[in-house]
Amino acid sequence: MANVELLRKLVEGTGIPGREEAIREIVREELGPHVDEMTTDALGNVVCFKKGGGRKKLMIAGHMDEIGFMVKYVDDKGFVRLQPLGGFDPRQMFAQRVKVTTAKGVYPGVLTYGNKPIHMLTDEERKQPPQLDSFFVDLGMPIDEVKEKIRLGDMVTMDRKMEECGDTYVCKTMDDRVGVYVMIEAVKAARTHEVDLYAVATVQEEVGLRGAQTAAYDIDPDIGVALDVTLANDYPGPTDVDAVTKLGQGTAIKIMDGSLICNHKLVDHFRDVAERHGIPYQMEVLPRGGTDAGAIQRSRGGTASITLSIPTRYIHTVNEMVHKKDLQASVDLLAAYIEDAHTGDYRL
Repeated sequence: MANVELLRKLVEGTGIPGREEAIREIVREELGPHVDEMTTDALGNVVCFKKGGGRKKLMIAGHMDEIGFMVKYVDDKGFVRLQPLGGFDPRQMFAQRVKVTTAKGVYPGVLTYGNKPIHMLTDEERKQPPQLDSFFVDLGMPIDEVKEKIRLGDMVTMDRKMEECGDTYVCKTMDDRVGVYVMIEAVKAARTHEVDLYAVATVQEEVGLRGAQTAAYDIDPDIGVALDVTLANDYPGPTDVDAVTKLGQGTAIKIMDGSLICNHKLVDHFRDVAERHGIPYQMEVLPRGGTDAGAIQRSRGGTASITLSIPTRYIHTVNEMVHKKDLQASVDLLAAYIEDAHTGDYRL
């Protein structure tokens, strides 16, 4: 990994759907010197353009938003109730610390489940699955202070730092800040490109692929490549058939997920580029879930689309884990594809 500090800034940053401004500034700072033009559209997508030969348009998309919450209500005791934005599993939300980002500052809080302590629960109560709307945030402030500082719509995100864990990195928002990282580093690493290149840091992916949809309509690309995480279920619990990918075995070339069936000629091109350059890869079939490629594929009259995935354990938890080798393989393969994209013929 050549740029750990960039990865750290991205994954420790905050940005729920619709409030991606902190990540947007990182993208502008990192890619600005390496592109010919940079614009921000009405939704907040950052569109970074590098001129090529003008015969084909390649759109690359990595989404900036993370799953999180916004404040929807402050009760008469000063506890904050939450509106979820994206798919947290309630079973993974217990005893977490959060940050509430407001116009007046950032305030730490405790995410807590509205239930009796475990030693007071009946056997029947212990069996009940947790409900998302039973969680609240305790800011440790009297109600008057909470009412003064917190407004409805304020952003609530998990409070975690990135940790190096063996050969992996662990943090709250590998989904999809590692995709943004791969896009930035690959654009820098690509030595040449004959396609017109649009590297787009997208918004609001976690609530319906919204930013990619509008950006793709505006760009009207010939080729769409989304960058996102995918499941690495190679740990105790899931069976081998449900593993999807394995950590440390290389970047993942997607065949399909719940949002798209990838253009098979584009899949073969990525596989061929990986093999020619000796880049470790694995093939991915994800039964459910989706990425920005699903929106790009269906834009206008349709676009040949694919997702390049970073295998990740424990997705949609505060401990998302990626392997250093898989990250580098993803950068290497995307950079090599950018150089070779003009040779592809994806007509069906």
